[in-house]
Amino acid sequence: VQLVESGGGLVQAGGSLRLSCAASGITFSIDAMGWYRQAPGKQRELVAAIIRDGATTIYADSVKGRFSISRDNAKNTMYLQMNTLKPEDTAVYYCNRFPNTIATNWGQGTQVTVSS
Repeated sequence: VQLVESGGGLVQAGGSLRLSCAASGITFSIDAMGWYRQAPGKQRELVAAIIRDGATTIYADSVKGRFSISRDNAKNTMYLQMNTLKPEDTAVYYCNRFPNTIATNWGQGTQVTVSS
């Protein structure tokens, strides 16, 4: 199993980033997937999740209306479009199965830093 996150970076508050998650070794097309994040000194938390066909999505209250999750099952890839970024969005972002109780090996994540 391999999950590779990319697309993070340093951005000013109000800016945008698009994260990608490339998955291999899992049944991506039938798995519910999620984006999670972990800020320094805090526990890892769910940001957004998407059910297998993409028709159902779930968002943390803190990102509703700003973030959008999507997936391309043909490419085994999931995305997170992040708009109107805030300093409190600063964290390492990870992708994995949803819910995290059935998560597989965690990847390296991708660092998102939002400056004020």
